[in-house]
Amino acid sequence: MSIFDYAPIYAGAFYDPEPAGGEVSRLDLYGTADRGGPVIAAATSPVRLRPGTYRFELPDVPPGRYWGMVTFTPSDGAQTVKDTSVRLDLPTGLGLVTAPEAVADALGVTLPITAEQRSALETAIRAAQADVVGYLNRPLVPRTVVLPAATPRWTDELDNPGTWPLPQQDDLVEVVSYRPRGDGTYDVTLLVGLNGAAEQEIVRYVTAHAAESERQRPGGVGSTGRRVSSVSAEGQSISYESAPQTGQAGAPPTLDTLKRLRRLLYQPLNTPARPPWPYSTSRGRRGY
Repeated sequence: MSIFDYAPIYAGAFYDPEPAGGEVSRLDLYGTADRGGPVIAAATSPVRLRPGTYRFELPDVPPGRYWGMVTFTPSDGAQTVKDTSVRLDLPTGLGLVTAPEAVADALGVTLPITAEQRSALETAIRAAQADVVGYLNRPLVPRTVVLPAATPRWTDELDNPGTWPLPQQDDLVEVVSYRPRGDGTYDVTLLVGLNGAAEQEIVRYVTAHAAESERQRPGGVGSTGRRVSSVSAEGQSISYESAPQTGQAGAPPTLDTLKRLRRLLYQPLNTPARPPWPYSTSRGRRGY
């Protein structure tokens, strides 16, 4: 089973319909970009993780690319909205920051891909991810931490990781969801660590380098070897393109583009305890 976290967009901005009496109702998956064929699968009754984010649990479907349509009502009595901006490469949750379909697109390979092509592209993706992990000195897949019956420090910033009682650490923390228990405490789900699939720089780097490695590998998916720019009529001479230089349009991104995400090792300084709110001067954000 795959999951998809959906953030509604209404009138050109991210929007949460629930406070206005609206709702996100369903996600339909289609096999073509025009969404004109039959519905392949549908997911209903999404869970509201936090304001503005709804989680769909997707039924099992064959691996591949699907085009989605999300139906939601912005407010009580408003006209239903059909959001056709969703495109999903399934399955998700495999520890990959990009999908074989995205790499196939970069190679110019026609979809759908075969099982053998999928396996080869997944291998190329994992190799590119390994390079990123070595450079950033941190994994690209976060771990899930659940805090049962946690008492928030502040009740007006439940999305702030610093609101929740976490052990001292120097990693990134993201609040996934919080569920009130009715006694002033919450069951909180957190992601600890770098979520590579949510960082566009990492996704772009891994996609580009996985595609290039397959293009250059003999017998690889979409393999063409050197790029041919022209061939004489008799086939007696061939001209080759040179790959774009770093910084030019079309050049693969370099590891330097990811430097803001590098994990820096440091020793925390012993500092006086922060006075409790509202007596402290500011609120710290853990992991940022």
